[in-house]
Amino acid sequence: MAHYRICHRLTYRYGQPVELAPHSLRLRPRHDGAQSLHRFNLTVSPTPLGISCFPDLDGHTTHRAWFGAQTEALVVEAVSVVEPHWSNPFGYLLEPWALRLPLNYPVTLRSQLQPYLVPSSVDLPPDPVASQLAIEIAHAVEGDVVAFLGTLNQQIYQACSYGVRETGDPLPPMITWNQRSGSCRDFAVLFVAACRAAGLAARFVSGYEVGEPDTRDRHLHAWAEVYLPGAGWRGYDPTHGLAVADRHIAIAASAFPPDAAPIVGQVRPGSVAASLDYTLDIQHLELEAALSQHQSQT
Repeated sequence: MAHYRICHRLTYRYGQPVELAPHSLRLRPRHDGAQSLHRFNLTVSPTPLGISCFPDLDGHTTHRAWFGAQTEALVVEAVSVVEPHWSNPFGYLLEPWALRLPLNYPVTLRSQLQPYLVPSSVDLPPDPVASQLAIEIAHAVEGDVVAFLGTLNQQIYQACSYGVRETGDPLPPMITWNQRSGSCRDFAVLFVAACRAAGLAARFVSGYEVGEPDTRDRHLHAWAEVYLPGAGWRGYDPTHGLAVADRHIAIAASAFPPDAAPIVGQVRPGSVAASLDYTLDIQHLELEAALSQHQSQT
């Protein structure tokens, strides 16, 4: 199986000295049945007064750092060695009752999945454009769940043009679909909204997409996961029109996109000008070489 060494470095620069409020850092890749995390090292500058590590509400590892003196920059670097496992994204057997829409979840399961069945913003009603898209596709595939997901994935990929937008919240699904363009997080939110409109539990995922070995222009990536009874959480990447397998490395997933953001924190004064620079390097290595390189640089 493939192994990847990932070095993700983010540098925030401020127009004047600032005080850093406590920051939440979600940069540690998941360790589960889909992927194994062999090594992880997190470096923060300025050195925090303290840093804690804990599982968050969604079961992912979050670091919480708090600081002392003022600073004009914040630098966070995460270095990981990860082994993805799923070469076949369709290697599962769905529960017989989960083959067709609408899904009639058992009461206890529906209760557990409730956050992933409601609109992404609790303050807004279901997006009408996402609902219409879901209705049209569900009708076209005659309610077949797997066909619905594949068709939705392909329709967003084929109809929409992709553009990098490094900062800002995801656009509402209506805007993304109407303008037929967006960033990866916009497409992921649109996919999630259409799934929820069809009655499928779905969530937003942040992580890395391996891409071609010689690719240098890399960015943090976003896609969606759908809970399929009998298969668990399964990923779909509408930016590339792919079912997620061993070319994606997940960091965090949540019912609400802000809760999967890699770094969250405030500075004082809040009105100060700030800029973000980042580098992301992903190397495909043999496991022994990946571990050796990681140990020599951490």
